[in-house]
Amino acid sequence: MLNKTNLARIDLNLLVLFEAVLEERHVGRAAARLHVSPSAVSHGLGRLRRMLHDPLFLRQPKGVVPTDRARQLATPVADILERTRQVIANAERFDPAKSVRRFVIGAPDAVSAVILPALLVELRRDAPGIDIGVRNLVGQFDTALKELDERTLDVALLPLNEIPNRFVSRTLFGQEDFVIVRRAGHPIGSRLTLARYCAAPHLVVSVSGDPHGMVDQHLAKRGMSRRVVLTVSNFLQAMAIVAESDLVAAMPRRFVTRYAARYKVVVAEPPIPLSSSPVLAIAPQVATTDGGLTWLLEALERSARTSFR
Repeated sequence: MLNKTNLARIDLNLLVLFEAVLEERHVGRAAARLHVSPSAVSHGLGRLRRMLHDPLFLRQPKGVVPTDRARQLATPVADILERTRQVIANAERFDPAKSVRRFVIGAPDAVSAVILPALLVELRRDAPGIDIGVRNLVGQFDTALKELDERTLDVALLPLNEIPNRFVSRTLFGQEDFVIVRRAGHPIGSRLTLARYCAAPHLVVSVSGDPHGMVDQHLAKRGMSRRVVLTVSNFLQAMAIVAESDLVAAMPRRFVTRYAARYKVVVAEPPIPLSSSPVLAIAPQVATTDGGLTWLLEALERSARTSFR
């Protein structure tokens, strides 16, 4: 991308700025993240545009969108910054009490909603300068692994049985399965038979809006089906809607254990066996040499253990 002569004139902070704008898709939010003014970000983008001979980001009503050239540069820039961060991290022992790093975690909200309260307690106590960004991942597991490769995610918390060798993982929950949730006084009655379950109106959590999920696969094997009346993009929203409607939903057991009393919903075992898998904290192999990522994986493990004490 740049020859040796040009490197003498390059400010590495411009690549940090590029990364922030690319991830935030907004000049103001990027400025807040970098603790600089929006005008400083705009000025830096101007320098980058002249250096790389491309607009890089185009203004839109709600922010900016990257050009094709910016998308092409995303991975090599992320690699440059990650290698630089590794050099610094290896040269100076990571100290959570002094660190001001920001980590980005991807997880289904049913997982993050269980783990985050305990993680925030630890951050407040032991790592007050560390910031966390959380992105909701529901049914986007291949995308999450790709984003770990591209370093746009630091850690992904996913229900997976196996991961590729290029990643490391820590087990947060040994097995996570699903239970059926409905409001108190639901007309389905107290005994949840398979026939009653199929006849009820259903809610499915799906980021894409696709109403077909693992429950439908299990029902199809028995020659049965259900009607999905509503899809929503996260489990907390689903819980709130189920609590005030006649919809029923399958939700992860630990999430329901933590939030069922708050929403006053009734929990039942599913009338058919549903899939279960461990929930893993997954990071690129670089985590083994990055003291900050190693600390984060360990903090997530501790938070998972303390979430149900």
